[in-house]
Amino acid sequence: MKSLHARLCASLLLLPTSAALADVSLPAIFSDHMVLLQSSELPVWGWAEPGEEVTVSVHASGGENTQALQSLKTTALADGTWRINLSPMDTRVPLALQIRAKNQIAIEDVLLGEVWLGSGQSNMAMTVARSMHFEAEKQKAALPSLRMFKEESGPSDAPQREGKGKWVVCAPETVGGFSATLYFFGREIHQTLNVPVGLINSSVGGTPIESWIAPEAQKSSAELKPFFEALAKDKAPEITEVLLEKYQKELAQWKEAAKKARVQKEKAPPAPRNPADVRSRKPNIGGLFNGKIAPVIPFAIRGALWYQGEANSLPAKAPFYEAQLRLLVTDWRTRWGSEFPFAWAQLPNFGGPGRDWPTVREAMLKTLALPKTGMGINIDIGEEKNIHPQNKQEVGRRLSLWALGTVYNRPVPATSGPLPDGHEIRRSEVVLKFSHAEGGLTSKEGELKGFTIAGEDREWKQAAARIEGDRVVVSSPEVKVPAAVRYAWDNLPDCNLYNGAGLPASPFRTDAWPTP
Repeated sequence: MKSLHARLCASLLLLPTSAALADVSLPAIFSDHMVLLQSSELPVWGWAEPGEEVTVSVHASGGENTQALQSLKTTALADGTWRINLSPMDTRVPLALQIRAKNQIAIEDVLLGEVWLGSGQSNMAMTVARSMHFEAEKQKAALPSLRMFKEESGPSDAPQREGKGKWVVCAPETVGGFSATLYFFGREIHQTLNVPVGLINSSVGGTPIESWIAPEAQKSSAELKPFFEALAKDKAPEITEVLLEKYQKELAQWKEAAKKARVQKEKAPPAPRNPADVRSRKPNIGGLFNGKIAPVIPFAIRGALWYQGEANSLPAKAPFYEAQLRLLVTDWRTRWGSEFPFAWAQLPNFGGPGRDWPTVREAMLKTLALPKTGMGINIDIGEEKNIHPQNKQEVGRRLSLWALGTVYNRPVPATSGPLPDGHEIRRSEVVLKFSHAEGGLTSKEGELKGFTIAGEDREWKQAAARIEGDRVVVSSPEVKVPAAVRYAWDNLPDCNLYNGAGLPASPFRTDAWPTP
């Protein structure tokens, strides 16, 4: 049965704006089974008739006859908007919210805990059902205090208000639809802190970062001016009958191949992409910010996670990714009015041709210069021929180590794999320094590999490397006077530098030479 809130929202969509403002209403994220951020001021907002008095009350679950923990009043402004800020709360008792004006909305089964937003493209959207060991994971998913809200709205040319979606309680029968990266991250937080966890999933497969940043923020960026100039010259192809016929033919072939794979209990090939869907999502500057992020601002969150970059790995796009990621983080924080923690999953190893994954990985590494940021390094858990690697358990765990160690100040083996921290040239050798070398640096499965070295001629040679404490010494007999070193600088690198916590080192380079 639909909640009162869901029925109200559905009816409001059918009414003109003036009628919709007559009844008090809320964004979709305020609904049954929601999780609110503990120990934090909590914005609650919505719409009503201009000048109408709105009361927001919080009760212990059990109905309005129980004593209100908080009860605040406000008046809708001339445009019909209203907002109040609930005082911080910290209780494990399930709560109920009541919003009263001419009508009343009741929101039941509300928990206080930790709340994280996850966004990006297909590897954030990828579900638990598609990750490895799904049947075993289902058996461990009876976690009623772990919940997920999936923002179902589409792209929009203007910022949207209400949003679409509902909160889902984690259970064996529901976990398959959860974002895998978010779920495995949230499960670690939930079980370590022993608190409820709410996860907000706002992600769409195949989308570039420019869809997720407010358009006005991007177009006012001097760094991105060349990006937009190039974009204006590179229009998406028109959807012709020939293109659609080709898609329909590929779709029919895929259906037969998928059917055969099911019979033989093999993995089905990826489905062809509808060219109309591709065109509708690209470039779509800021469209997904307007449609899928704006509706949840300023909902109180502890932090945000980002898993995206594949769609921006084209050689023409990759050089802009550092400016774009930095802008996304700073602009979202500005709009929330909070410098909340923000981390991302660095792109893993992948063998796809025609892409520049090293430059995107480097952009992610450099963006760690922003305060309160972190990065899960995944250079060892990708799959050569699968852009959607199945080991999302480890992706989520590595992000959770960062959160537990830096956001929650809990003891963890390490919050990151080794990161470059300077270098010096010592005659014919380059000495590399590293941070996050907890437990010492180590090579996995044999001698160190993955390093190349070059002189001023910029001719790259395979290098020998050895560990000296928290440093790595790199050299090659072919390079007598070295100028620069690179590590794991390839889409699909063969590399094996780790710290004692078993976390891999990030790909990096010491030079700033132009890359092909």
